[in-house]
Amino acid sequence: MEPLVKKEHTNVVFIGHVDAGKSTIGGHIMYLTGMVDKRTLEKYEREAKEKNRETWYLSWALDTNQEERDKGKTVEVGRAYFETANRHFTILDAPGHRSFVPNMIGGASQADLAVLVISARKGEFETGFERGGQTREHAMLAKAAGVKHLIVLINKMDDPTVRWDVARYEECKEKLVPYLKKLGFNPKTDLCFMPCSGLTGAFLSEPVDESICPWYRGPCFIPYIDSLPSFYRKAEGPVRMPIVDRYRDMGTVVLGKLESGRVIKGNTYMLMPNRTNVEVMFIMSDEIDANEAEAGENIKVKLKGVEEEDVSQGFVLCDMLSPCSTGSIFDAQVVILEHKSIICAGYGCVLHVHTCIEEVTIQALLCLVDRKTGEKSKTRPRFIKQDQIAIVRFQAAGVICIESFKDFQAMGRFTLRDEGRSIAIGKILKIIE
Repeated sequence: MEPLVKKEHTNVVFIGHVDAGKSTIGGHIMYLTGMVDKRTLEKYEREAKEKNRETWYLSWALDTNQEERDKGKTVEVGRAYFETANRHFTILDAPGHRSFVPNMIGGASQADLAVLVISARKGEFETGFERGGQTREHAMLAKAAGVKHLIVLINKMDDPTVRWDVARYEECKEKLVPYLKKLGFNPKTDLCFMPCSGLTGAFLSEPVDESICPWYRGPCFIPYIDSLPSFYRKAEGPVRMPIVDRYRDMGTVVLGKLESGRVIKGNTYMLMPNRTNVEVMFIMSDEIDANEAEAGENIKVKLKGVEEEDVSQGFVLCDMLSPCSTGSIFDAQVVILEHKSIICAGYGCVLHVHTCIEEVTIQALLCLVDRKTGEKSKTRPRFIKQDQIAIVRFQAAGVICIESFKDFQAMGRFTLRDEGRSIAIGKILKIIE
């Protein structure tokens, strides 16, 4: 029996405002790559018609639970996968509603490639991008989670209010570029814009007729993501797998993305920060049994030696010999992206680092960093405010798994949230204790 040729695993997250069409595009891609057959889609189409939800049938391929279908909203990060000539993609379909943003953070922290879906429909682009919309926040979270490449799909180009109008496409593009630049995406190397229609499938794998859209003759989405350069992975490094979720199924099963190293069935690993020794009973990668998994794969692992209630989201499966660092006091560089008032020592908020969510307090403001020159201020600031960069000492409520950004990026970058909105992104410089 020939071993399956391992395609490079790439995690792609679809982000954007609610109703921009993320699930519909994901569903259509699965159909185009043959992951969902025509019969299943026809069944979804019939069911959707019965509920007067005709245009939603494609998104049902991703939104599998009844609550999501009835509302037409994606709540958990839906998971599906598809294959192209060279790659195996896992689709992380992140929810767009404001109340679901913490779920979206979980999705982005596992992604290599983010697809920002923008609705070109009159009025919808504006609501997604104005202050209350999630388009800004999601793009910021993707950057904070370390997504290197962002593809902006301007969707619903077939809508009666748009009709493949080039002026509307350019208008959406012009409004987005300055903001994405401010987040640190380089328009030349990290961004790619494409028009598309999730409902008709235009430009997802095949271009549309020139009579409909004469002005865009660039790459289509699926061939484009298939041809991207390889995303560098640490397969040689020590095992690090931040846990996203866990459940009981004749033992304790944990889910997550293997950030570095290789997990092998039958080996013993350490679960941090509690230093519990666990044995790996079986591994599943995208619903397929495997004997081992490499960095970059989304896997389910059954563990022996730990009870389900003794594992929490944010724990990390590590090598026995070189477990990850843990701490509760650390220094970090933060960029305040959106906060109305000033921030002083004693300020409390919620830290999202890899899959871990923890309450933190600012112990001290150490210095400000100049945006242009990178120079640090000689004196300690009394407060920090929006658009400033500062080095800050944090105290976490408990001991958490963290690494400095220079040692291990995936566990060293974070977002700060307060009152339901993301206010800052940052990176850990050093762990104090």
